[in-house]
Amino acid sequence: MSEAPSRLIAWVTGAGKGIGRGLAKRLAVDGWVVCASARTAADLENLAATCPAGNLHPYVLDITDPSATRGVLAAIEAEWGPPDLAILNAGTHIPVTAAHLDAEPFLRLMETNVMGTVYGMTNLLPIMQRRGSGHIAVVSSLAGYRGLPTSAAYGASKAALINMCEALRPELDAMGIKLQVINPGFVETPLTDQNDFQMPFLVSVDKATQHIMRGLASDSFEVAFPRRFAFIMKVLRILPNRLFFAVTRRMIKP
Repeated sequence: MSEAPSRLIAWVTGAGKGIGRGLAKRLAVDGWVVCASARTAADLENLAATCPAGNLHPYVLDITDPSATRGVLAAIEAEWGPPDLAILNAGTHIPVTAAHLDAEPFLRLMETNVMGTVYGMTNLLPIMQRRGSGHIAVVSSLAGYRGLPTSAAYGASKAALINMCEALRPELDAMGIKLQVINPGFVETPLTDQNDFQMPFLVSVDKATQHIMRGLASDSFEVAFPRRFAFIMKVLRILPNRLFFAVTRRMIKP
């Protein structure tokens, strides 16, 4: 191995931009050995140039390719050791409306947001089980709480991640593996830059990174932020359907 075993090792997917980039950089600055994955080599090289020398190592990866994911994790384990922390953050968003409903966005978002995360999980768990410890954080979204206009595909994929993590948490606890789900609201990233509607409680990547880092250090299963927006979404989750649809009808553009 290239590093002393005392150094903590993190694997971050979707590290080329947005939240993943912010988390990878923060961990590298904090002294972790950060193995950063993204589809675009140039994004990873740019990220590495902003980090302390020798702390961030790029691994180009398309998370929708299970064999490639298996290969990247094997390389990380061989070169640095088994990850202590994995942040499965990679994902994307495609707006969907009833007027132009099509299957392709659903296929793409399920493949990327859900199966990309599943491929990471299925390859991580045997590594962490062998060691009897580990920490996995899955980045979902507050959009997974209830169905919101234009988010039929995105929200469904994020709801699937929340449900998956809830189902796995008790068993992973028994294995000594810590599983958390990260549910951000609107974060100022290249993805949200494409939105053509007002985004309540929009936070910067730096602020999102701070929220997540605090959450990772806690024992909470869910890390949801910003607090006021998370509270509103939790209220929507328990509203009777009649009242909930009265709210969401107002979100539809005329």
